[in-house]
Amino acid sequence: MTRKTTDPKQVGASRRTLVLALLIGLAAGVLTAVLLATLPSGAPSTQTTGKALIGGPFSLLDPSGKRVTEKDFAGKPLLVYFGFTHCPDVCPAGLQVIAAALDQLGDKANGLSAVFITVDPERDTPELMGKYVASFHKNIIGLSGSPEDIAAVTKTYRVYAKKVPDETNPGEYNVDHSSFMYLMDRNGEFMRHFPHSVDAKALADALAKAIDSPASGSDA
Repeated sequence: MTRKTTDPKQVGASRRTLVLALLIGLAAGVLTAVLLATLPSGAPSTQTTGKALIGGPFSLLDPSGKRVTEKDFAGKPLLVYFGFTHCPDVCPAGLQVIAAALDQLGDKANGLSAVFITVDPERDTPELMGKYVASFHKNIIGLSGSPEDIAAVTKTYRVYAKKVPDETNPGEYNVDHSSFMYLMDRNGEFMRHFPHSVDAKALADALAKAIDSPASGSDA
Protein backbone atom coordinates (compact mmCIF):
# COMPACT_ATOMS: atom_id res chain seq x y z
CA MET A 1 0.00 0.00 0.00
CA THR A 2 1.48 3.33 -1.02
CA ARG A 3 1.30 6.48 1.13
CA LYS A 4 0.01 9.66 -0.51
CA THR A 5 2.35 12.56 0.09
CA THR A 6 1.71 16.32 -0.24
CA ASP A 7 3.80 18.33 -2.62
CA PRO A 8 6.02 20.70 -0.59
CA LYS A 9 5.45 23.42 -3.20
CA GLN A 10 1.66 23.24 -2.66
CA VAL A 11 2.10 23.44 1.09
CA GLY A 12 4.26 26.53 0.76
CA ALA A 13 1.80 28.22 -1.58
CA SER A 14 -1.10 27.53 0.78
CA ARG A 15 0.80 29.01 3.69
CA ARG A 16 1.67 32.13 1.73
CA THR A 17 -1.99 32.54 0.69
CA LEU A 18 -3.14 32.19 4.31
CA VAL A 19 -0.59 34.70 5.58
CA LEU A 20 -1.55 37.16 2.83
CA ALA A 21 -5.25 36.82 3.68
CA LEU A 22 -4.50 37.44 7.37
CA LEU A 23 -2.47 40.53 6.56
CA ILE A 24 -5.26 41.94 4.32
CA GLY A 25 -7.85 41.31 7.04
CA LEU A 26 -5.68 42.99 9.66
CA ALA A 27 -5.12 46.02 7.45
CA ALA A 28 -8.85 46.33 6.76
CA GLY A 29 -9.59 46.18 10.48
CA VAL A 30 -7.06 48.89 11.28
CA LEU A 31 -8.44 51.13 8.52
CA THR A 32 -12.02 50.70 9.79
CA ALA A 33 -10.96 51.56 13.35
CA VAL A 34 -9.21 54.72 12.15
CA LEU A 35 -12.25 55.83 10.16
CA LEU A 36 -14.61 55.23 13.07
CA ALA A 37 -12.34 57.18 15.39
CA THR A 38 -12.41 60.22 13.12
CA LEU A 39 -16.21 60.32 12.70
CA PRO A 40 -18.26 62.46 15.15
CA SER A 41 -20.34 60.52 17.61
CA GLY A 42 -24.12 60.59 17.40
CA ALA A 43 -26.41 61.15 14.45
CA PRO A 44 -25.52 63.98 12.09
CA SER A 45 -27.53 67.15 12.63
CA THR A 46 -28.66 69.71 10.11
CA GLN A 47 -29.36 73.36 10.80
CA THR A 48 -31.78 75.33 8.69
CA THR A 49 -32.02 79.07 8.45
CA GLY A 50 -34.19 81.51 6.56
CA LYS A 51 -37.64 83.06 6.67
CA ALA A 52 -40.98 81.31 6.53
CA LEU A 53 -42.34 81.12 3.01
CA ILE A 54 -45.62 82.81 3.91
CA GLY A 55 -46.97 85.87 2.14
CA GLY A 56 -46.11 87.63 -1.07
CA PRO A 57 -47.80 89.35 -3.99
CA PHE A 58 -51.58 89.21 -4.35
CA SER A 59 -54.29 90.95 -6.35
CA LEU A 60 -57.82 91.13 -4.90
CA LEU A 61 -60.95 93.27 -4.84
CA ASP A 62 -61.95 95.56 -1.97
CA PRO A 63 -65.63 96.11 -1.01
CA SER A 64 -66.01 98.84 -3.65
CA GLY A 65 -64.78 96.50 -6.36
CA LYS A 66 -61.42 98.26 -6.66
CA ARG A 67 -58.44 96.01 -7.29
CA VAL A 68 -55.81 96.16 -4.56
CA THR A 69 -52.46 94.46 -4.14
CA GLU A 70 -49.99 93.94 -1.34
CA LYS A 71 -48.39 97.25 -2.34
CA ASP A 72 -51.49 99.11 -1.15
CA PHE A 73 -50.72 97.91 2.38
CA ALA A 74 -46.98 98.57 2.35
CA GLY A 75 -45.55 100.81 5.07
CA LYS A 76 -47.71 99.37 7.86
CA PRO A 77 -47.89 96.00 9.59
CA LEU A 78 -50.64 93.86 8.05
CA LEU A 79 -52.82 91.33 9.86
CA VAL A 80 -54.26 88.77 7.42
CA TYR A 81 -57.12 86.41 8.27
CA PHE A 82 -58.86 83.96 5.92
CA GLY A 83 -62.43 82.72 6.12
CA PHE A 84 -65.88 83.12 4.59
CA THR A 85 -69.17 84.78 5.40
CA HIS A 86 -71.12 81.51 5.73
CA CYS A 87 -68.66 80.21 8.32
CA PRO A 88 -70.74 79.08 11.34
CA ASP A 89 -68.34 79.67 14.23
CA VAL A 90 -64.56 79.77 13.68
CA CYS A 91 -64.44 82.82 11.41
CA PRO A 92 -66.79 84.96 13.53
CA ALA A 93 -64.82 84.02 16.65
CA GLY A 94 -61.54 85.07 15.02
CA LEU A 95 -63.00 88.33 13.74
CA GLN A 96 -64.35 89.13 17.21
CA VAL A 97 -60.86 88.65 18.65
CA ILE A 98 -59.37 90.95 15.98
CA ALA A 99 -62.06 93.55 16.66
CA ALA A 100 -61.42 93.42 20.41
CA ALA A 101 -57.67 93.77 19.85
CA LEU A 102 -58.19 96.79 17.59
CA ASP A 103 -60.42 98.37 20.21
CA GLN A 104 -57.73 97.87 22.85
CA LEU A 105 -55.19 99.57 20.59
CA GLY A 106 -57.39 102.63 20.23
CA ASP A 107 -55.89 105.28 17.94
CA LYS A 108 -52.74 103.17 17.69
CA ALA A 109 -54.72 100.78 15.47
CA ASN A 110 -54.40 103.35 12.67
CA GLY A 111 -50.78 102.26 12.42
CA LEU A 112 -51.68 98.89 10.91
CA SER A 113 -54.05 97.26 8.42
CA ALA A 114 -56.28 94.26 9.02
CA VAL A 115 -57.84 92.28 6.17
CA PHE A 116 -60.27 89.39 6.01
CA ILE A 117 -59.86 87.41 2.78
CA THR A 118 -62.58 85.04 1.62
CA VAL A 119 -61.91 81.41 0.74
CA ASP A 120 -65.38 81.23 -0.86
CA PRO A 121 -65.27 83.58 -3.88
CA GLU A 122 -68.35 82.00 -5.47
CA ARG A 123 -70.65 83.36 -2.75
CA ASP A 124 -68.60 86.13 -1.13
CA THR A 125 -68.80 89.09 -3.47
CA PRO A 126 -66.75 92.20 -2.65
CA GLU A 127 -69.91 94.01 -1.53
CA LEU A 128 -70.96 91.15 0.75
CA MET A 129 -67.49 90.98 2.26
CA GLY A 130 -67.61 94.70 3.00
CA LYS A 131 -70.94 94.44 4.80
CA TYR A 132 -69.87 91.34 6.71
CA VAL A 133 -66.63 92.70 8.17
CA ALA A 134 -68.27 96.05 8.97
CA SER A 135 -70.46 94.21 11.48
CA PHE A 136 -67.30 93.38 13.45
CA HIS A 137 -65.10 96.47 13.13
CA LYS A 138 -64.84 99.46 10.83
CA ASN A 139 -61.07 99.04 10.46
CA ILE A 140 -61.21 95.49 9.07
CA ILE A 141 -61.14 95.35 5.27
CA GLY A 142 -62.93 92.54 3.47
CA LEU A 143 -61.27 91.27 0.30
CA SER A 144 -62.60 88.99 -2.41
CA GLY A 145 -61.88 88.26 -6.06
CA SER A 146 -62.20 85.65 -8.75
CA PRO A 147 -61.64 81.97 -7.95
CA GLU A 148 -58.24 82.35 -9.60
CA ASP A 149 -57.39 85.37 -7.41
CA ILE A 150 -58.33 83.47 -4.26
CA ALA A 151 -56.48 80.33 -5.31
CA ALA A 152 -53.36 82.43 -5.83
CA VAL A 153 -53.50 84.24 -2.49
CA THR A 154 -54.27 81.08 -0.49
CA LYS A 155 -51.26 79.44 -2.12
CA THR A 156 -49.11 82.46 -1.30
CA TYR A 157 -50.09 82.31 2.37
CA ARG A 158 -50.02 78.50 2.54
CA VAL A 159 -53.71 78.38 3.47
CA TYR A 160 -55.66 75.15 3.21
CA ALA A 161 -59.20 75.55 1.82
CA LYS A 162 -61.53 72.90 0.39
CA LYS A 163 -65.24 72.86 -0.43
CA VAL A 164 -67.18 70.06 1.25
CA PRO A 165 -70.89 69.17 0.77
CA ASP A 166 -73.24 70.30 3.53
CA GLU A 167 -74.88 67.08 4.68
CA THR A 168 -77.73 68.94 6.37
CA ASN A 169 -78.56 71.05 3.28
CA PRO A 170 -78.41 69.13 -0.01
CA GLY A 171 -76.96 71.28 -2.78
CA GLU A 172 -75.16 73.57 -0.34
CA TYR A 173 -71.56 73.42 0.82
CA ASN A 174 -69.17 74.53 3.51
CA VAL A 175 -65.47 75.31 3.25
CA ASP A 176 -62.92 73.56 5.39
CA HIS A 177 -59.94 75.85 5.86
CA SER A 178 -57.03 76.67 8.11
CA SER A 179 -57.81 79.46 10.55
CA PHE A 180 -54.59 81.25 11.42
CA MET A 181 -54.03 84.99 11.55
CA TYR A 182 -50.82 86.07 9.84
CA LEU A 183 -48.92 89.15 10.97
CA MET A 184 -46.74 90.70 8.28
CA ASP A 185 -44.32 93.55 8.93
CA ARG A 186 -44.36 96.92 7.17
CA ASN A 187 -42.22 95.44 4.37
CA GLY A 188 -44.58 92.54 3.75
CA GLU A 189 -42.37 89.97 5.49
CA PHE A 190 -43.90 87.28 7.70
CA MET A 191 -43.50 87.97 11.41
CA ARG A 192 -45.67 85.42 13.22
CA HIS A 193 -49.06 83.74 13.23
CA PHE A 194 -51.85 83.29 15.77
CA PRO A 195 -54.70 80.78 16.16
CA HIS A 196 -58.20 82.18 15.80
CA SER A 197 -58.65 81.54 19.53
CA VAL A 198 -55.76 83.80 20.57
CA ASP A 199 -56.45 86.04 23.57
CA ALA A 200 -57.43 89.54 22.43
CA LYS A 201 -54.98 91.23 24.80
CA ALA A 202 -52.11 89.00 23.66
CA LEU A 203 -52.96 89.85 20.06
CA ALA A 204 -53.19 93.55 20.84
CA ASP A 205 -49.79 93.47 22.55
CA ALA A 206 -48.21 91.74 19.55
CA LEU A 207 -49.81 94.20 17.13
CA ALA A 208 -48.62 97.17 19.21
CA LYS A 209 -45.09 95.79 19.19
CA ALA A 210 -45.23 95.38 15.40
CA ILE A 211 -46.49 98.95 14.99
CA ASP A 212 -43.66 100.32 17.13
CA SER A 213 -40.98 98.28 15.39
CA PRO A 214 -39.58 99.71 12.13
CA ALA A 215 -37.50 96.60 11.46
CA SER A 216 -38.54 93.76 9.19
CA GLY A 217 -38.07 90.10 9.91
CA SER A 218 -39.42 87.55 12.32
CA ASP A 219 -40.70 88.33 15.77
CA ALA A 220 -41.15 85.19 17.75
